Amino acid sequence: MILPGFIYFVIFKYFPMGGLIISFQDYQPYLGIRDSPWVGFKHFVRLFTEPTFAMLLSNTLILFALELVIFFPIPIILALMMNEVRHRLFRNSIQTIVYIPHFMSWVIIVSITYVFLSVDGGVVNEIIAAFGGSKISFLTSPEWLRPMYILQIIWKEAGWSTIIYLAAITVVDTQLYEAAEMDGASRLRKMWHVTLPAIRPVIITLLILKIGNTLELGFEHMYLLLNSLNREVGEIFDTYIFTAGLKNGQLSFSTTVGLFKGLVGLILVMFANRLAKKLGEDGVY
Repeated sequence: MILPGFIYFVIFKYFPMGGLIISFQDYQPYLGIRDSPWVGFKHFVRLFTEPTFAMLLSNTLILFALELVIFFPIPIILALMMNEVRHRLFRNSIQTIVYIPHFMSWVIIVSITYVFLSVDGGVVNEIIAAFGGSKISFLTSPEWLRPMYILQIIWKEAGWSTIIYLAAITVVDTQLYEAAEMDGASRLRKMWHVTLPAIRPVIITLLILKIGNTLELGFEHMYLLLNSLNREVGEIFDTYIFTAGLKNGQLSFSTTVGLFKGLVGLILVMFANRLAKKLGEDGVY
């Protein structure tokens, strides 16, 4: 039963990792991996000593912290709220509405945002102007980039992320709710003392996996939001790899950046897993 999954991971996950070796070379496509010159840790030294490293690390960590603090709890809250909706048709309608954005690409999400927030004819700015206010350059202003980034993630992924929590809620022992009702617990009390503790292992597992993706914010979304005016607060490791590797042809250096991200993610997963076990949870392995 596990053979297809095992083959998938070997072919598409582990086998390509052999290419990481070019992070220790000055890789030349016409020479190939075999004949490209070895340079040791030259690219790592460059990565850690360039001024852009501090900017990339700062931008990435700030966006991850915002995502963790603001976005991560929202699917849990949504799942708890939807679980309390007793009218089946109404609940299904809400679920459909909040799931739909997940199936739209980032191009569509960002394009719709542009239509609403553009200075020239954007709905939001037209409303601001109608009330006598000054139009705001949401799309080019550095201070608006991070709020816009987080709000778009919430819009696109919050609904879809509730599926796992709703599935976990369905297996909660109903006798626990009945016992709570006999003790006079309100719906809010049952949610706090029965539902949340029951789905806590799922929350911990997803939190550990989330921490492992600290430096993996996703290329496509941020790349669509970046421009020359907000790049200082929006450039992250994912977009930098694209710029250095594909636009500038620095394949070995961009691989070094990718390897650094992977190692940091691995260390954070191991740390978070150990911390979860010390706190009495199961962890992910």
